[in-house]
Amino acid sequence: MIKQSKKDGDKKIVIGITHGDINGVSYEVMIKALNDNRIAEFFTPVIYGLSKVLSFNRKHIGANDFNYKIVNNTAQVYHKKINIINVSDEEVKIEFGKSMPEAGKLAYEALESACRDLRDGKIHALVTAPLNKANVHSDEFHFPGHTEFLTSFFGAADALMIMVHDNIRIGTVTGHIPVKEISSTITEELIIRKTDILHQSLRQDFNIQKPKIAILSLNPHAGDNGVIGHEDDEVVIPAIRQLKEKGYLVYGPYPADGFFGSEAYRQFDAVLAMYHDQGLIPFKLLAFEGGVNYTAGLSIVRTSPAHGTAYDIAGKNMASNKAMRQAIYLALDIYRNREAYRERTENPLPTGLQDEHNSKYNKNNRENA
Repeated sequence: MIKQSKKDGDKKIVIGITHGDINGVSYEVMIKALNDNRIAEFFTPVIYGLSKVLSFNRKHIGANDFNYKIVNNTAQVYHKKINIINVSDEEVKIEFGKSMPEAGKLAYEALESACRDLRDGKIHALVTAPLNKANVHSDEFHFPGHTEFLTSFFGAADALMIMVHDNIRIGTVTGHIPVKEISSTITEELIIRKTDILHQSLRQDFNIQKPKIAILSLNPHAGDNGVIGHEDDEVVIPAIRQLKEKGYLVYGPYPADGFFGSEAYRQFDAVLAMYHDQGLIPFKLLAFEGGVNYTAGLSIVRTSPAHGTAYDIAGKNMASNKAMRQAIYLALDIYRNREAYRERTENPLPTGLQDEHNSKYNKNNRENA
């Protein structure tokens, strides 16, 4: 567990950051996002990566004022400093923009090391830089992506990918599966299970006490009464009906094109899309640079910038750090919200006082947003 000395004062939140693919933009965006003296006042960053690669990238982009401490483990971290833990002693060659097996191996080693520390309470939250799903795939990492690996590692029954930007939150019923399998995968039970995770996350992670959730249709025009498929009438609508019976404020199914085109998403706290591209294409159009991927439903907090390895601009000092910075901020916010939620549920106020507390808390959040 993380120990706080008396000189540390208030509890210092320690955020682990994995380096992802070393041949992508990960180190560039990490350096740019953390290269602000004010950052370490709010939390303690611990990069799981390679100090030599960090040093190379610092020089490559001309960030000579970026300082950090090399530590062997989390027990040695310096608060108010940027720390890096070396996950390997191997000599590596950086080839920007190239997919290499060695880069995939190092990405996995950083992820596995950070997850062990997160599981053991040595860090408080995790931010993952982008990896390449093709070169990271191995006997150890046989998952479609971070979400599935984290679900397995932390023993969760299920998880939900939520894309976040300001007040836009979009989850997906199905994730990284082929399009031809989407329809057969979606069931009433799956929609209900994913909505359960989304609803609970909105309450405990985003401090929205009575969330309004929009559910999208699977087929164009919600199937047009069976003319374009029967799934919405036979699967989606019955699921929504059951969710309403549970007391959830859920609405739909909404055809995706008109829903986003009319900006109806602004009327809801979150949107549940049926499949990956249905939710992520409009999300990335609305929030490409600052978008964050959050994994809901886990016992731990994990965020990631919503972009990929960006091989096309790797090594060119062109990458924006906005998504990485927002991923760090969101991890901090969610960790704090979970702590507050835990306190409220373990030590509940009388109903009247609890309502008053929630009202003031929500008001302060809106004013500080």
